[in-house]
Amino acid sequence: MINAFKKLFNRGAAVAKEIQLVSPLSGSILPLNELADPAFQLLGEGIAIRPAAGEVVSPAAGEVLFISPTKHAIGICTEEGAEVLIHVGIDTVNMDGEGFVSHVKEGDKVIPGQKLLTFSLELVEKKAKSILTPVIITNPKDFSRVVLAQKEYVQLGETILFTLV
Repeated sequence: MINAFKKLFNRGAAVAKEIQLVSPLSGSILPLNELADPAFQLLGEGIAIRPAAGEVVSPAAGEVLFISPTKHAIGICTEEGAEVLIHVGIDTVNMDGEGFVSHVKEGDKVIPGQKLLTFSLELVEKKAKSILTPVIITNPKDFSRVVLAQKEYVQLGETILFTLV
């Protein structure tokens, strides 16, 4: 799984200015090391969100690079070159798309707060290993700093989830 995501991302764009991303979900924030699957920590820098609702929005203006065939994961490349992976739940791939609806397709241009995915929170809670949703910057080396949110709870579309410099 890690190699598949790495191949889809890492376009190597360098960024010189500060960018701020909005939260793609509402919910409580946890460190990535609290995820049941440690593989996500290898993908880059980020956080996990315990979703309060089943809606995922774009964290920034950019392009949809990747949507999992099972619709549980999506990758966005921001206009500034940040590559953001949003992976709803842990082991949700095993749900085979049940309860997930994509509202965009690969190659679509998106704006901050635009609806990307909806999902049944209840179904994910019931069928997946965890509802914790990693939100990861997969190309942190393209930035001099990645500053993670220092909050306990974030609202959908709220700035600042990450600051990249």
